[in-house]
Amino acid sequence: MNALTKIQQFLHCETPDAWVKNALDNQALLLLDHANCEKKAASTALNLMFRYVGDFDMMNKMSRLAREELRHYEQVMAIMKARGVSYDQITPGRYAGELRKLVRTSEPGRYIDTLICGAIIEARSCERFAKVAPHLDHELQTFYLSLLKSESRHYEDYLTLAKRAAEGADISARVQEFLALEKTLIEGGDEEFRFHSGVVN
Repeated sequence: MNALTKIQQFLHCETPDAWVKNALDNQALLLLDHANCEKKAASTALNLMFRYVGDFDMMNKMSRLAREELRHYEQVMAIMKARGVSYDQITPGRYAGELRKLVRTSEPGRYIDTLICGAIIEARSCERFAKVAPHLDHELQTFYLSLLKSESRHYEDYLTLAKRAAEGADISARVQEFLALEKTLIEGGDEEFRFHSGVVN
């Protein structure tokens, strides 16, 4: 089983074809929000490193993840600049914020849930890159497909860290709770197109 197939089986739904059409109709916005997602992913990794000091395995994984996300950020910006896409301020999508509403406020639940959110966001990013890539021009298709390996590894890293943080407790029910919410966000409607949005009518 390859990494993408594993992610597709992990998630409760696939990206709707209607979202792909939204993406193709809004390619400049797709790139802009993608850049923002990479920047926020790096920030999340760094925040974990600052908040949970002493966990060497986590800090090493998050350090590597942050570097990779910032490298992807630079790559997206280069594509935007070459295509004349301006880097404007846009509001964030509701996807990550809605997922994080489920995060518990006390430890270790907060840490475990934050890692679960990270795993799901990375898994969906990987799935979306694979879903939209065949419909894009050669440059973007090649770039998005090149991201699959790192995104799938990030998903694995987050999930492995979440399981370890639980110290032997079964987190599968908790993961399924987050995935059920994620499914409603992906299959539901949204007012604004974003990389992780639902379908915009």
